Amino acid sequence: MDSIVKNSIICMVTVLTVTMFFSCKDNFKEVQKIGLLSDKPITEAENINTKYTDSGRLKSHLISPKMLDFSNRAFSFVEFPQGINFTIYDEKGNKNNVVADFAMIYNDTDLIDLQGNVVVATQSNDTLFTEQLFYDQKREWMFTNKPVRFRRKDAIDLGTGFDANKDFTIANVLEYSGTIYLDE
Repeated sequence: MDSIVKNSIICMVTVLTVTMFFSCKDNFKEVQKIGLLSDKPITEAENINTKYTDSGRLKSHLISPKMLDFSNRAFSFVEFPQGINFTIYDEKGNKNNVVADFAMIYNDTDLIDLQGNVVVATQSNDTLFTEQLFYDQKREWMFTNKPVRFRRKDAIDLGTGFDANKDFTIANVLEYSGTIYLDE
């Protein structure tokens, strides 16, 4: 009788083990995705001070208190929640400066969204003031549909909406509402 009970127990353990073995799935990839799909950034950086050079020449300089990298999302982006100060240098060493309270760079579209007290100052002292500005990196074109003040050498153009190339050689206030002339 002992051997019958022993065989029955061995048989039940074997059946249970085989059942458990075949019912398990390989969820390793799903477990990996849990970290990637969270609403937390994949990388956080503080006190950013980055200089980009090409062929020994300084092309840009980015300063920001904080950067959050959400490249773990299906539509990936990099966020600068505490603002940016970004300087771009041309071939002659002239610089254009961009300041904003908040910035977001969308990796898939190469679109930059600047928000809050946006100021773009060119090497020729043209200055744009607005609350939001988009910059298309592929086309090297900036635009907004928000109210703007565009300061030129001798005047300030007011309106809603703005369109310009990266060096402001083409720059238009779209819905022009007036000009303030400056005394020299």
